Amino acid sequence: MAGTIKKGSVVVAVGTKKGGFLFHSADRRHWSVAGPFLAGSTVYHMILDPRDGRTVYSAAPHAAEPWGPAVYRGRAGGELTPTESAPKFKDGSGLAVTRVWNIEPGSADDGHMIYAGVEPAALFRSPDQGDTWEDIASLNYDPTRKDWQPGGGGLCLHTTLVDPRKPQHLVVAISAVGTFESKDGGRTWTTENRGVRADFLPNRYPEWGQCVHKLAWDASRDGSIFQQNHCGMYHRGPEGGTWTEVTKGLPSDFGFPIAAHPHEKGTAYVVPLIGGGNRAFPKGQMAVWQTTNRGKTWRRSTKGLPGPNAYMGVLREGLSVDAEDPLGVYVGTNTGQLFASRDEGNSWKMIADFLPPILSVSAGAAR
Repeated sequence: MAGTIKKGSVVVAVGTKKGGFLFHSADRRHWSVAGPFLAGSTVYHMILDPRDGRTVYSAAPHAAEPWGPAVYRGRAGGELTPTESAPKFKDGSGLAVTRVWNIEPGSADDGHMIYAGVEPAALFRSPDQGDTWEDIASLNYDPTRKDWQPGGGGLCLHTTLVDPRKPQHLVVAISAVGTFESKDGGRTWTTENRGVRADFLPNRYPEWGQCVHKLAWDASRDGSIFQQNHCGMYHRGPEGGTWTEVTKGLPSDFGFPIAAHPHEKGTAYVVPLIGGGNRAFPKGQMAVWQTTNRGKTWRRSTKGLPGPNAYMGVLREGLSVDAEDPLGVYVGTNTGQLFASRDEGNSWKMIADFLPPILSVSAGAAR
């Protein structure tokens, strides 16, 4: 480990196939790195909790292999240790957690609540930073569960959105089942997939069965959401209901990550890939695409990014933004390169190379 993380620094938490890293910078020009943390372990997700700017959470296998998946916690730059317990299905369910995919902080008013999305697809929450966990039965044992099918990465609940205005409003994404929404803190759920294509099914517009890849709140703060799907890009307005496809203008209807601007309404970033089995950048040119009008138009950014002949890709959690002005955007590749933009995605600089394959990128600010 190296480098003291100063208050006010931008911190980019990076999870890889062989540990986690914290890149940090006071000016976003010169970067230092702390890590690796959990060296040798597959870190599926790593975040700096935005509520205190000090606590780091990580999802990785338990160091004692027989104990299975674990959630780790620690102070930024310090050691990460397993929380006192891990998400676990109720006895008699016939289900066992094989992987923790995602850790999501609760509302700003609750500095201890965190959510965990796991495989096989389920949602858990902890009121005490991961020491105890609640099995959210209303979703996890939904009557349709017996018919849920996995996506290429497994049957995983990989995204949890907590409404910053109404913490009881939750939205989750399951691959390849679709989007579910609760407006009562997880007591009841509805499927929210109207208008989303599932080209791989006989019925292209089923109630559920879509392969949603990632969700992000629109900065409008009215409940609007962006969605990157296996079959297109979508936006849903503040009243919910049907999703509008906004793929037109992109080079592909396939991609994994999406990151929304935290302050500018209707603004988001995506990384389109060639679909099917290839899953690499179109024409071998790495590019990040931006919309500022909820997907009506898209703009391509390649300055400082590799290509042509750059045939790598970006995974589901491989794209993030900070909250600085101008906005910083960060993207990590499955071949171990980390790129940063300090001008809202107009130009890019590689800040790390030769990392293990990058599984997650999450930007925040140290306090």
